[in-house]
Amino acid sequence: MADDNGLERQAAHDAPGAPRELRRARVAVAAVFAVHGSVTGSFATRIPWVQDHAGLSAGQLGLALAFPAIGASLAMPLAGRISHRFGARTALRGLLALWTAALVLPALAPNLLSLCAALFVFGATAGMSDVAMNALGVEVEHRLGRSIMSGLHGMWSVGALLGSAGGTVAAHARLDALAHFALVAAVLTVLGAVACQGVLDLRSAPDEHPPPRFTLPPKSALIIGAVGFCAVFAEGASLDWSAVYLRDVLGTSAGAAAASTTAFACTMAIARLAGDAIVDRFGAVRTVRVGGVLATAGGVLVVTARHPGAAMGGFALLGLGIAVVVPLAFAAAGRSGPNPSQAIAGVATITYTSGLIAPSLIGSIAEATSLTASFTLVTVLAFGLVLGAGVLRPRSGGPAASGGSGQLPAGVPGAAVPKD
Repeated sequence: MADDNGLERQAAHDAPGAPRELRRARVAVAAVFAVHGSVTGSFATRIPWVQDHAGLSAGQLGLALAFPAIGASLAMPLAGRISHRFGARTALRGLLALWTAALVLPALAPNLLSLCAALFVFGATAGMSDVAMNALGVEVEHRLGRSIMSGLHGMWSVGALLGSAGGTVAAHARLDALAHFALVAAVLTVLGAVACQGVLDLRSAPDEHPPPRFTLPPKSALIIGAVGFCAVFAEGASLDWSAVYLRDVLGTSAGAAAASTTAFACTMAIARLAGDAIVDRFGAVRTVRVGGVLATAGGVLVVTARHPGAAMGGFALLGLGIAVVVPLAFAAAGRSGPNPSQAIAGVATITYTSGLIAPSLIGSIAEATSLTASFTLVTVLAFGLVLGAGVLRPRSGGPAASGGSGQLPAGVPGAAVPKD
């Protein structure tokens, strides 16, 4: 099954033979992914506190939780231009610092309007730093000549796990979220600045034009993006609503509710860290299909749970099942046609749209019916991974999962030359 993603034929280019600078860059960008994930995990566990502090209903919370994705979607094109002007390392250092500092903003919001504004800025900084670090990850992957993106996303999940674990402790201790967020933001800002010192210092060629603000995705990207849509919807719903689900539906304490987010983040982290080896062994299609079965089983367990432990187990299965889907969707997009950058941008747009829709739609359905009904929709979409996994099958004789060209596709933010 190794030919399913082409990794076997790249074994000769593995990291042990890579230059020291490249190995250092891989560790550094992995650390950046972990810092980025820690912000998300820290925020997710304190959403019930933010909801109570702002005095919001489930529907109002769902509306507010749509604003991070709105901010990210609108700000993402700016990341490529910032990297083009200042260089990848400087851009990432600045954007990551803005993202870590923005963690404090939601805890300052006393009402719906101010929370929406805070979460818009929160999402904008998240999206720009996300684009910058993924562009650098792709560049390292191409220079190494083998897939590392699942592992990098695994480090993001490790960060989310650590952040949510810290949030669980803070919730148990009934620590004010503003103090919690301020402490975490200060620590992560410092760690992020240190990590950025080791990433590749890419510079745009003198005659290179800035990345386009918008490109229409090809049809192939729409099909692949639909699979990514299902996974990101389940991820966003679980991260933003799992703690609220356990608190409101099953009547758990704030600390126990926050632990459900930790369980979800934990299984995602484990699956992503092992993802490159698993896909190499079983292939992209089989991996996603089995993952879809696990995610569907997790969704069924959540909606039928009568005990908090069962629901936590369901969220853990959801995390395990959807973990590697998005990295594989981007890899498939890069192989789907003559213009990989357009396909990758198309899949990115669709997945961010899913992240935009999920929190708001979950809240709207919960307002009209119940949170249980909302997670029934999540379960149905998880089953869509089983049905749609075949679109991730590599073309015969095509490039490897990482793109196989050894060069960053034109038009992808960060497609630049090393600094002399």
